[in-house]
Amino acid sequence: MKVVIATLLAGLLAPYDATSAQRSERPNILYIMTDDHAAHAIGAYGSRVNSTPNIDRIARDGAIFTSVFATNSICTPSRAAILTGQYAHLNGVTVFNRFDSSRMTVARLMQQGGYHTGMIGKWHLGSDPVGFDQWEILPGQGVYMNPVFYTAERETTYTGRYATDVITDRALDFLRTRPRGKPFFLMVHHKAPHRPWEPDESHASHFAGRHIPEPATLWDDYATRTDALHENEQRITRDLTNRDLKISRPPGLSGTALSQWLTLRPDSVATVIDGQTVVLRGEALVRWKYQRFMQDYLATVQSVDDNIGRLLAYLDSAGLSRNTMVVYTSDQGFFLGDHGMFDKRFMYEESIRMPFVVRWPAGIAPRTRADAMALNIDFAPTFLDVAGLPPSSDMQGRSLLPLMRRRTPTTWRTSMYYRYYHDPGDHNTRVHYGVRTRTHKLIHFWKKDQWELFDLVNDPYELHNLYGQPGMAPLTASLKAELTRLKREVRDDDQLADVQLPNGVDGTVAKLRGK
Repeated sequence: MKVVIATLLAGLLAPYDATSAQRSERPNILYIMTDDHAAHAIGAYGSRVNSTPNIDRIARDGAIFTSVFATNSICTPSRAAILTGQYAHLNGVTVFNRFDSSRMTVARLMQQGGYHTGMIGKWHLGSDPVGFDQWEILPGQGVYMNPVFYTAERETTYTGRYATDVITDRALDFLRTRPRGKPFFLMVHHKAPHRPWEPDESHASHFAGRHIPEPATLWDDYATRTDALHENEQRITRDLTNRDLKISRPPGLSGTALSQWLTLRPDSVATVIDGQTVVLRGEALVRWKYQRFMQDYLATVQSVDDNIGRLLAYLDSAGLSRNTMVVYTSDQGFFLGDHGMFDKRFMYEESIRMPFVVRWPAGIAPRTRADAMALNIDFAPTFLDVAGLPPSSDMQGRSLLPLMRRRTPTTWRTSMYYRYYHDPGDHNTRVHYGVRTRTHKLIHFWKKDQWELFDLVNDPYELHNLYGQPGMAPLTASLKAELTRLKREVRDDDQLADVQLPNGVDGTVAKLRGK
């Protein structure tokens, strides 16, 4: 009996060996990505504003990565980086321009390597998906209610349906009808919680009237910061529209008049408080706007979490859980009133930090925590490594598999390079690039020749710009040297490229097929 118990204990305590698991049976990969889901709106990351039990389950049963960053915090470039494993200046997608589908991607390599591949949901790359055995995507941004999806053969309007539910339904159909002789690689991309944050009725009612805690920096006055931050147009105070805030529409408005009214940014709002109609202005209005924005934002997140629960339940019931890697992430971070803003783009923490949790019982021990610095260009090499396939030679990222095994290489990165191109673009955000280390961040708004320097240890909210302050010269010089080294390493030789949005293209692709 003692021998049997000892043998069982040895098996339970033995380290996970993903390599042997790959050799015996190649794992499936289910990649779930939302649009604009901030890590600090996830329970596993310490959220103060909501709970996400199903996303938290992935983290609890596997690994949570605490330092994953977007290399260009905007939707289309991040998606291209994830597919290609390359920075924007190499994959060609710096703003909202069309992705060249002839490029090598992780999907094509997985397909060539024997995987059954699928893509469901928000693609937002301007060209049709390539490298997928099955795909069904939203046109451009898509819509929340009554969404239209298209494939290579047909277009379908899901009348009376909600986009998050439809995407999950179609993902489940892919899983149920997949060929049994192949492992699968399925990308499930949700529209939520992207603006205009339109929840379905049941989730909206769940958050209606709920008070959401305000972030510590809601009233940031931008003292010591550059002109770029002062000029931004993504502020809770003044840039949320009638549509964003779900203001009741005046009777009789339609067509152009209605469209114009929806885009107005109200400086006063009449609302009912304790049975009395009150007109809100000033600070009271800002607090009300924050609540309305967050109530809807969190409601769309909750719908995603519930639907992730449906996917996890299917994997369990189908006996697929043990050897399926499930990844949950977002295409970048998002400001949830942080620094008084919504949206992303800036190289501040809330914007560039991406959630990344992964479960793979056959290959990752539960409650693994990875603090090493990871980037969205690492995702493609990771999936290929898990599948036992080599990355393409032009991928710039590195596999995260060693980090998942708690074996961080001694040569792992300790700094990262960031670059944002869209100027003036949406929200009047200025072009900038910068370097982030474990302890500091240096940002250059090069059109203005202005810099920001932050001590992330002592100033985690990035409120105090130290650039040019007494005693900062040696640190600044070392960070500038590291920035130069990283630019050279990633082959970004165009120091001052003025990249503009191509004519006729904006964040919403007009034509149904996204071209």
